[in-house]
Amino acid sequence: MKKQSTIIEWSDERWNAVTGCSKISAGCLNCYAEKMSASLQRMGRQKYANVFSLTLHESLIQSFYDKAVKWRKSYLVFVNSMSDQFHKDVPLDFTQRMFEVMAQLPDQRFKILTKRSDRMLALSPHLVWHDNVMAGVSIENDNYLWRLDDLKKVPAKWRSLSLEPLLGPLPHLNLNGIDWVVCGGESGSDARKMDADWVRDIRDQCIAANVPFCFKQWGGKKRHDNGAELDGRTWEEKPEKFFGSN
Repeated sequence: MKKQSTIIEWSDERWNAVTGCSKISAGCLNCYAEKMSASLQRMGRQKYANVFSLTLHESLIQSFYDKAVKWRKSYLVFVNSMSDQFHKDVPLDFTQRMFEVMAQLPDQRFKILTKRSDRMLALSPHLVWHDNVMAGVSIENDNYLWRLDDLKKVPAKWRSLSLEPLLGPLPHLNLNGIDWVVCGGESGSDARKMDADWVRDIRDQCIAANVPFCFKQWGGKKRHDNGAELDGRTWEEKPEKFFGSN
């Protein structure tokens, strides 16, 4: 990765035109964005005055474009790391305007992650998935594999899985049509443990399917306490064709 202005290992930049969310599944229990929002609100950051109540920041659609159009390099942008683009309270026209900005920045790469794959799929006919945008879903255990089925129906050129926080084994991932898998454990004071064999199995499935595999962290009380080595090495693979797709 190139610039690393975020604490998210696989991204270079963030674009949080939406902040706040609501819990819908097991992976949301110890949401890092919720805790971070509370900290930022205590620090007096006006953007987080509503703490973790979903909030639209209209001005950040245009201001992001004004900033990004001046970049001299291509970066990977995490879209709404502090929310969920496909939350029911994010209007379609707001999402469409964000997609229009992404289309106007063809030299940049954008990754959108959601736990609300059903709404992403429902809105997809009204969105234009340009070649610099990657659609992704979060899956924490096999109760949510249906999100992968939804993702495959979304008319995006690039698709990814975020298996984080990994809360159980995922032995039957159908990786056909998937371009990137990112995996990691949970961090924080209440972090739930992740079994190393769960990670190994996912890595092996990726190798068998020729899908790039990125392992972020083992997790624990502090984010980097236990590192990110798996069987004596780090795994930081990425889909090179996505980064050079335009």
